[in-house]
Amino acid sequence: MKSHLFRSKLFTYPGKGGWTFAPVPKKHAPAAKLAWGRTPVIACLVRVESKVNRNPDKAMERIEWRTSVWTEKSGRVLLPLPKKIRKHYSDGDTVLLELTYLL
Repeated sequence: MKSHLFRSKLFTYPGKGGWTFAPVPKKHAPAAKLAWGRTPVIACLVRVESKVNRNPDKAMERIEWRTSVWTEKSGRVLLPLPKKIRKHYSDGDTVLLELTYLL
């Protein structure tokens, strides 16, 4: 399985309980999708270039998780971030991510 390494700027959908996402660049978009535009992946947060690192001890820690990227009707691909990342980094932070598609 081929891995894709890229930088992405985090954003949070507005409103109470809005999800935080990392957009996936078009050249790293999945070739195949399952129902509802989702594609299973192994995601890895490699590094963060944070505006304000709320936890300096976690700044360079690699965090890996299994999830799915979502393809919107517009074609934009989004990687949802789990709570273990959202609690340290936020909207506007730039991250280096590695994705491995499982399809």
